[in-house]
Amino acid sequence: MNKKQIVVGVVVVAIMGYLYSLPVKGLIKASQTHDTARAAPAGKAVSSVTVATVSEPAKTAIGPALSAKINELEGQLANASTDAAKLPIEKQLATRWDDVNQPAPAAFYYQAVARKENSSDTWLKAGNRFNDAFKITQDTAVTPAFITGAVEAFTNALKLKPQSLEGKTGLGVAYVNGGASPMQGIALLREVIAQDPENINANLNLGLFSMKSGQYDKAVQRFKTVISKKPDFESYFYLAETYKQLGQKPEAIAAYQKCKELMPDPVFGQRIDQYIKELKN
Repeated sequence: MNKKQIVVGVVVVAIMGYLYSLPVKGLIKASQTHDTARAAPAGKAVSSVTVATVSEPAKTAIGPALSAKINELEGQLANASTDAAKLPIEKQLATRWDDVNQPAPAAFYYQAVARKENSSDTWLKAGNRFNDAFKITQDTAVTPAFITGAVEAFTNALKLKPQSLEGKTGLGVAYVNGGASPMQGIALLREVIAQDPENINANLNLGLFSMKSGQYDKAVQRFKTVISKKPDFESYFYLAETYKQLGQKPEAIAAYQKCKELMPDPVFGQRIDQYIKELKN
């Protein structure tokens, strides 16, 4: 498997995983949204989830060829005896995992680097990777660790740069994903929108949360805003899903077709064709 295939695979998993997490005849009602947030089994401690926990399945996903350099760096890290010696190796590992689009192990390495350097940029990288890992994983045993990591990272980033819109957006998403402080998370995202009405990440996530609470008209406007700034296949996919929920079939079909054009992957294309066929029948 090459890097391009991995990129396509990870993004497809993210949006298809999102779709399959929803009920067949609609999305989660507002009163249920946060009660059904992905959580680990009661006996699973967040502290038991480590970089080793998430690295092994990631290596399986990318294959032995792309894992070889990572294994070599892990060996060097194991032999490093001081923080000063570990730091450059952790940076390399974070970058390596980024290069093969595996956000979970990348997040833990960026977290390790940020704890040593305490820089806003590295905390933001750690937080974004934790949120990305939450989005694509199907393993509910590890999601609380991703939420905890994201909250720590964005909180520390905001301590260093209190007005960071990226930090506020990431923290807002983490709060909503965690389910414990959903309204605080939504408030942060709205604060970002108030300062930057066309903020891509904040609008995308507010659109997703609007879908989950059944506010489809609001979701349409959010996704249209995103598309006006960054017309990618993911945003068109969510727009199509929203139109479908609204019963606006022609608009949903057009959005699906645009989505397919922007993601030239055969398997994904077949799935989109099936959605279009169902709408036409």
